Amino acid sequence: MSTVPVRLTVNGQQHEVEVEPRLLLVHLLRDNLALTGTHVGCDTTNCGACTVHLDGDAVKSCTVLAVQADGAEVTTIEGMADGEKLHPLQEAFWNDHGLQCGYCTPGMIMAAADLLARNPNPTEAEVRKGLEGNLCRCTGYHNIVKAVLDAAKTTQAGAGAPPEVSA
Repeated sequence: MSTVPVRLTVNGQQHEVEVEPRLLLVHLLRDNLALTGTHVGCDTTNCGACTVHLDGDAVKSCTVLAVQADGAEVTTIEGMADGEKLHPLQEAFWNDHGLQCGYCTPGMIMAAADLLARNPNPTEAEVRKGLEGNLCRCTGYHNIVKAVLDAAKTTQAGAGAPPEVSA
């Protein structure tokens, strides 16, 4: 089978890989680059577990071909923390019990980061609307929404401002 070269920057690190033209970005991240924080939940964009940032925008990586990311900047959940210091959203999910099994959590955090980049002071309704493409089967969403609102307050106060995420 033929392959094509793909160059992309993932979490600040440049990669050049040979991929089959039909390879999905989620599989490139997980299988080729060993970034397993991005989860495969449905392969149909329904659940959002595979959400990453592509050139600063939240996308569901299960429906993006790896070749479409050629030349792009990708941020995964692994790229959200600043070394040992968690991103404010990661801290808020931990502190507010915004996770149970954790399967949806990376996608939720990536979608929430995109929301907060566009709207740093969302209402509860805006958070719920912003996360509606991400499904959680465990928590009932209450603590997820609380975590996003708390992270927004934290970043507005300047305490633990998020690191630069491919914007």
